[in-house]
Amino acid sequence: MYKLMLIVLMMTVWVSVHFLQTDEEMAMKLLYQGKHALNRAAHAASQQLDSEALAEGILRIDPDAAETAAASYLQANLQLDADGNPLPYSPVRERVNVLVFEIINNDHTFPYTYRNDQYDYEATLQKPGVVLIIHVVYPRAFTLLGPIEWDIKGVSELTVR
Repeated sequence: MYKLMLIVLMMTVWVSVHFLQTDEEMAMKLLYQGKHALNRAAHAASQQLDSEALAEGILRIDPDAAETAAASYLQANLQLDADGNPLPYSPVRERVNVLVFEIINNDHTFPYTYRNDQYDYEATLQKPGVVLIIHVVYPRAFTLLGPIEWDIKGVSELTVR
């Protein structure tokens, strides 16, 4: 009888560990999806040139166009609506919040070191660029893990030469 109880106990432990590992792998997959979506959004935003400044020979990012492009790319890559809430087939279940969206234009001298102590982020830009930080919450599949949340950070520079 004690062997049967031992087998049941070991099966319970094994299944719990398997669920924990599965949940951790799914969390890492969401982190990578979030990072790729953020990188694409930051890159799209950093490529939005101000046409009036460009006519004068100045490379400058258009803030309105950059914000629109970043939001559009985040929505498409994470399957979000216009408010950042997940659509039915989105990999996230809670709202994705944009914590920081900063455009670094020619009003700074380059190379420029961007620092944000609140989110413990630092990046050096050689030319105009965009800094983007989003907050993503992992929708746990099982209750073995505690809540997992990330502040995903990224930066992209203007690539026009």
